[in-house]
Amino acid sequence: MQISSRFTVALHVFSCMDVFGQTHKITSEFLAGSIGTNPVIIRKIMAQLQDAGLIRIARGTGGITAEKPCEEITFYDVYKAVDAVEDDTLFRFHDKPNPQCPVGRNIHTLLDAKLADIQNAMEEEMRKHTLAELRDGMRDILQSEVG
Repeated sequence: MQISSRFTVALHVFSCMDVFGQTHKITSEFLAGSIGTNPVIIRKIMAQLQDAGLIRIARGTGGITAEKPCEEITFYDVYKAVDAVEDDTLFRFHDKPNPQCPVGRNIHTLLDAKLADIQNAMEEEMRKHTLAELRDGMRDILQSEVG
């Protein structure tokens, strides 16, 4: 089980927007070059971010821009926007535990609430982190590379 890479790709998109937004047109082709993936994948993620109200896509000459200040966009917002987990459930349970087995018939009872608690804790932690932290961290790294 893994969270889809769409989440980290989307965070990469926002970092590129910050680092290159003043000097480059931010397009799916440009982003794909930085991320190392196909522009079609980037366009799908950008459409999800736009549908969630996190970015604006200006077709043609405009590129993309953030709809809100990065201090107002949390990692959770991005995570939810790109459908980072299937069916809104982080942990996928095996489909058919054997009801004839004492473990099989009881495993959901033992695990479902615990796994939901773990997912809720992770999502709560994601709400604490914003794109501003990502921006500031990237700026610090890039500044140290120059100096």
